[in-house]
Amino acid sequence: MSKLIATRAIRGAHKLVARAEKSLEEALKNHGPDKKVEFPNTGYYLPIAYGMLGMAIKTVGELKPLLKKAQSLLYPIPAEKIWVPYLGHTLDAGMATLFADEIIEVLKYLEDPIPYVLAENCPDEGNFWLGAADDVIMRKRGIEFVDGTAPGFAACVGVCPSTEVAVKIARELQEKNLYVLMSASNSAKGGNGKRGMADQLKEAGVQMGWETRLIPFGDDVTSTIHALGFATRAALSFGGVKPGDYAKILKYNKNRIFAFVLAFGEVGDEEHAQAAGAINYGFPTVSETDIGQILPTGVCTYEHVVSPVKPEEMVQKAIEVRGLKVQVTKVPVPVSVGAAFEGERIRGEDTYVEFGGNKTPSFEFVRTKDTKEVQDNKIEVIGPESSDVKGGTKLPLGIVAEVAGREMQEDFEPVLERRAHNFLNEAQGVFHMGQRDINWIRISKEAKEKGFKIAHLGTILHAKFHSEFGAIMDKVQVKIYTKEEDVLKMREEARAVYKKRDERVGSLTDENVDTFYSCTLCQSFAPTHVCVISPERTGLCGSYNWFTCKASNQINPRGPNQPVAKGDVIDAKKGEWKGVNDFLYEASRKVLDRFCAYSIMESPMTTCGCCECIAAILPAANGVMTVNREFSGMTPSGMKFSTLAGTCGGGQQMPGFVGHGKRYIISKKFLLAEGGIKRLVWMPKSLKEDIKEDFNKIAEAQGVPNLLDMIADETVAATEEEVVAHLQKMKHPAMELAPLM
Repeated sequence: MSKLIATRAIRGAHKLVARAEKSLEEALKNHGPDKKVEFPNTGYYLPIAYGMLGMAIKTVGELKPLLKKAQSLLYPIPAEKIWVPYLGHTLDAGMATLFADEIIEVLKYLEDPIPYVLAENCPDEGNFWLGAADDVIMRKRGIEFVDGTAPGFAACVGVCPSTEVAVKIARELQEKNLYVLMSASNSAKGGNGKRGMADQLKEAGVQMGWETRLIPFGDDVTSTIHALGFATRAALSFGGVKPGDYAKILKYNKNRIFAFVLAFGEVGDEEHAQAAGAINYGFPTVSETDIGQILPTGVCTYEHVVSPVKPEEMVQKAIEVRGLKVQVTKVPVPVSVGAAFEGERIRGEDTYVEFGGNKTPSFEFVRTKDTKEVQDNKIEVIGPESSDVKGGTKLPLGIVAEVAGREMQEDFEPVLERRAHNFLNEAQGVFHMGQRDINWIRISKEAKEKGFKIAHLGTILHAKFHSEFGAIMDKVQVKIYTKEEDVLKMREEARAVYKKRDERVGSLTDENVDTFYSCTLCQSFAPTHVCVISPERTGLCGSYNWFTCKASNQINPRGPNQPVAKGDVIDAKKGEWKGVNDFLYEASRKVLDRFCAYSIMESPMTTCGCCECIAAILPAANGVMTVNREFSGMTPSGMKFSTLAGTCGGGQQMPGFVGHGKRYIISKKFLLAEGGIKRLVWMPKSLKEDIKEDFNKIAEAQGVPNLLDMIADETVAATEEEVVAHLQKMKHPAMELAPLM
């Protein structure tokens, strides 16, 4: 291996461990050994120390053993002229660096003010460094590395040659759906007046945050640890790896988390040390400057360090070296298209033309036609184009996608229709919100300047429908109406179909179908988990319903959504069928043999790591609380969402706890075995608002029209005792139900 890399990596590790020691000494002096330390809103403590060593560090004093471990991994700094044929000392220096990084970074949260904004996305003004991802972000984004939505991530360190190069590289990574996790470089501070790639993106006005997949972790080289901490947490959360099993964590990351390091500008000793740490995970480094090379020796899939590489070639070289398979369907429009742009915000002052949003009539509609009636890739704009109007114009809009195919069915129309939201949002400079006749679309001035037109909305839908649903359709044509009289006329046709669909879906119950569907998408990280999805119970993630699974199975008969014959009824109230139990036994790898769809107390559904909500019993209240992933506070159970997920996740079947989708709360089958929605005694206020309209309809039908007001939330009850007091005051029906336990 390169003698230069070994020397500089080990020297950098010595510097960072010494810095960690100094930071810890100051913290002990200023705060004392009992001061609590944590990365906020995460149940993984210091994830590298927790994952690799099994150390659940909670206080400043408990950082001492971690520092000693880092010190024990340091070897004397070798002379740069000495060549060694092994990686061992360098890899150990890398791990020492990661432990030191965690000490330095976690102690930053004791500073006043905290140097991080503790948000999912960067604010428009002021400090924009996000720091460690919390558990809500981890669960939401981590699943994308499992299901392939995000093929991997690039950890970017240092300063690009120019702002233009930084933007170009960021866009290239986004187009490939990769996350871009950025930290600055100590050696770059002051260089070119910038501290890192993120500073350059901010200077160019690029939106950053988890929604756009451009994440600035921190302005210090030590914040690189948050990228590797994210990878470690992925193994713990989704890989079923136990804390302390470092070998499995490293193996999981090498085989499942396709990440790499891009090093820009001057690469100092500390950056060499970070690269050495990343190599332990199987993550190679590609550098713009000549820092030597480490060719294959078995830790990474291929090369470990490759340099020098021209900036414009770095992304492609890194993908090649990492062995990453990126599938991108090139959409013929003049802007970039990729999932990374879904969270892009377009402000009013940046908008060239706008549609819907309660300002103009607007709708989108998919309908099935005979194959003779559809001309594939025929895109029509009936009315004014964006080039025909002035900036700031608000136009009516009707998007009608007509699809044809031998396997296409009317049941699939709403599946395709809903995906229009994702597909159009993937275009850089296009904002989409809502669906059906409450949609809202904006096209930015920047996109218009690049040549994007209204017709390109149809181009995107044509390309994406073929890419995602090619197994069930042969042709797609799109008609886009921008004259108000046409939009109003076509909207009435669409509304008639919407109503027909709703009546059909609304009348579809678990009793009047013979087949449910499975979802085993999450078995890669929860081996025994099986979602059984019925008309009245969505998947735990909330993304899959009965119709979606039916369409998915039609598209990919061998995929994760398999038909499940119900078979004989064992218990209608609990939701238990012989055929479902038989399927569960095989699908859970012969671990589970019983499932009650409508119960939390008896053989409930297994829970994976990506559920929208988790319900748990509150024994003293004789009821059930439920908490959604977005709620980061403490619940009356004494556990936050992250702790609840750790308790019942991983494919476990745990009576008294169950994961579920938000829409399941407003199902007539919700906890039917325990008394249904009358058992609900606490949920976050935001969740109550989300489901208010539909919940009130169910509650009124059950004779308790004001039930939602009777249910406690965080504004009136933080403990189980306070929940009980609220229930008694409101005369909640749970007080009169049979005991849960």
